[in-house]
Amino acid sequence: MSDHAALLKVENISLAFGGVKALQGVSFAVEAGEIFSIIGPNGAGKTSMLNCISGRYHPQIGGIYFRDGEITKLKPNQRCHLGIGRTFQNLALFSHMSVLDNIMVGRHHLLKNNFLTGGLYWFTGARREELEHRRQVEEIIDFLEITHIRKAQAGTLSYGLRKRVELARAVALKPDLILLDEPMAGMNQEEKEDMARYIIDLNEEWGMTVVMIEHDMGVVMDLSHRVMVLDFGKRIAAGKPDEIMANPVVRKAYLGEEDEALSEETSATEGVV
Repeated sequence: MSDHAALLKVENISLAFGGVKALQGVSFAVEAGEIFSIIGPNGAGKTSMLNCISGRYHPQIGGIYFRDGEITKLKPNQRCHLGIGRTFQNLALFSHMSVLDNIMVGRHHLLKNNFLTGGLYWFTGARREELEHRRQVEEIIDFLEITHIRKAQAGTLSYGLRKRVELARAVALKPDLILLDEPMAGMNQEEKEDMARYIIDLNEEWGMTVVMIEHDMGVVMDLSHRVMVLDFGKRIAAGKPDEIMANPVVRKAYLGEEDEALSEETSATEGVV
């Protein structure tokens, strides 16, 4: 991949917590329009990398670039304004709020009217703006097929539905780059199939570039254009899914033992899309 086509570039990132090296000299680039997956064993540094991209963590060494600008030291909300959205491995919804209100929160940074102009609700663009935001939220609700729970409290929903609401909130940012941290964790097969379809549609129809962490190898291999493998905070491989599957270093690092286990895990989850 040529660097000039990259939407996101990560260069020589190192991150440590005390004596623990979470990431060690990791570099990669993601092209606009890709579904790019990061895989690896538990503790490999996958979520740490997503946290560096989203701004929750700031690496001690290296740089992160979005479009043509450096974002290494920007705060998370500043990155939202640039067009970077994310979901979390552990759900971060407002459980006491309705599904609709949770998704509206995701559009907060897009609001142009402040509390002063908002006070003149009927005489400024504030009312028109709110109606437009509500229209776009309803479009997301319809797309993710959660119309029937739009008024439900988020905390009362099943785990699979809450994961879908969190995706809706991230989509509400209208990001160019969306970071998905284990979007299918804890889901049954039917829920995984639905989520896989939404991710493909967000990529192909909504034009979002996707960086995804996911443990389900069948999902990763079916959805991804390219895959990067981390192990003990280091990049050990990157390439197309079939290249990653055939890489003996990856198989050994991912499993720590026999190759057959990876084949069994993959065949058990094949055809998820």
